[in-house]
Amino acid sequence: MDLPEDRLKVLDIVLPSPVKPVANYTTYVQSGNLLFLSGHGFSGKPTAVDIGKIGRDLTVEQGYFAARNVGIYVLATLKSALGELKRVKRIVRVLGMVNCTDDFEEHPKVINGFSDLMVEVFGDNGKHVRSAVGMNSLPRGIAIEIEVTLEIEN
Repeated sequence: MDLPEDRLKVLDIVLPSPVKPVANYTTYVQSGNLLFLSGHGFSGKPTAVDIGKIGRDLTVEQGYFAARNVGIYVLATLKSALGELKRVKRIVRVLGMVNCTDDFEEHPKVINGFSDLMVEVFGDNGKHVRSAVGMNSLPRGIAIEIEVTLEIEN
């Protein structure tokens, strides 16, 4: 089986620098063999899909790519925290938050951008339980924020 880093090369994904906290918190905490990641958005210079409200400024398809972008920053944090992505035993739980209009109802389709990437990188170990919910707003006007719980190899 390919290692996650090998899969990233095939997907032509170069991991950026990990996200740094913007307030008084840490980006991850390990407890036993669980790793808890704080909510992640995109980092650095925003692309056309990273800022805005889904259903008004952005389409479902653009939201999908925004969620995928957030996944890349999650992977960067994981690589920084663990040294090697092969230490990820399983993505356990995902909370996907979508900055959207009041009448928007396609949250799962948007957060699939993140979920699909995790399966592409980790195979079946990337499948997870998930909640995809709408938010009236998110920090800095970001389109997507994602929180993750993982089981890791110690």
